[in-house]
Amino acid sequence: MSSLYIQAAGMVTCVGLDAASSCAAMRGRLDGFAESRFMGPDGEWLKGAAVPLPRNWIGLKRMAHLAAGALADLRRQHHAALDGAPILLCLAEETRPGRPIADPAALAGLLADILGLTTPPRLQIIAHGRPSGFVALDRARRLIAAGEDPVVILGLDSYLTAQSIAHYLGQNRLLHPANANGFIPGEAAAAILCTAAPGPLRVAGLGLAREPAHIYNTEGENGQPLPMRAEGMTRAHEMALAQAGCRHSDLVLKMGDLIGEAYWFKQMALAMLRLQRERSSVQPIWSLAASLGNIGAAAGPVLLAWAMTAAVRGYVPPGPIILEASGDDGACGAAVVHRT
Repeated sequence: MSSLYIQAAGMVTCVGLDAASSCAAMRGRLDGFAESRFMGPDGEWLKGAAVPLPRNWIGLKRMAHLAAGALADLRRQHHAALDGAPILLCLAEETRPGRPIADPAALAGLLADILGLTTPPRLQIIAHGRPSGFVALDRARRLIAAGEDPVVILGLDSYLTAQSIAHYLGQNRLLHPANANGFIPGEAAAAILCTAAPGPLRVAGLGLAREPAHIYNTEGENGQPLPMRAEGMTRAHEMALAQAGCRHSDLVLKMGDLIGEAYWFKQMALAMLRLQRERSSVQPIWSLAASLGNIGAAAGPVLLAWAMTAAVRGYVPPGPIILEASGDDGACGAAVVHRT
């Protein structure tokens, strides 16, 4: 693939209001889990991973302040980051109940007001949920090859909405005392600056695929779920590794969204079993959900920001790192990155 580098990153999460503090907290395995304002089926307050904002904004205004915080953090590191650069906005799937942003144009107007921009930013919407960041990397690569340099990728999402909580409680997918196989709803925003000029992190390979046996599938015999063989994630890994010119056994680290349910851990394990052909040392796994819960479409940019910060700070070993994220509809994304 053509050269694509990550130059800088900004972040707002439940464990930090900028990229430096968020990555330090995730490195230390700290989390931002606390009682939310939503009640579970047992009458106890559900755990959530809300961002501690200075005011109790809700709805679109809250999302705008999350996004503005990430973009402001990015601008502090790279002053020209928002000077006319297109912003690839990663959002929740359009079919997801309770998606927090229904009007991206209104979001652009609020961002301009909060950040003091003369004109609203140029947004391009990528609404594929958790794998959106990997789709955005592919689009950023094409834009940069066409002469549009730099490009900003902004991930923004929240599961802490009344509709989302009601839906996933009904699906028995939230973590609470009666359900250990669930996820903690969270929210976050992350912005990364992509360029063709060399930077701290190089994106060496990218893979996009779809899993037929996704978590909601009923396409087997008599409406039963298909057996999950991780075909989608395996294919995404194969594509990313082939573009990067390395093998699975060359990887030194894996990073993923791994939102908390057993399905996603099985998917990662099966993909590894299908691709590992040579003996290698144990590859550590860093999970976003261990600190941030399920942050939806912000997962891809947060993974890239964390990998870049780890590379700059020197606490990641030299060698290829694979990042992955997958959605409830079977969309799978993977990327191989190197520190430079």
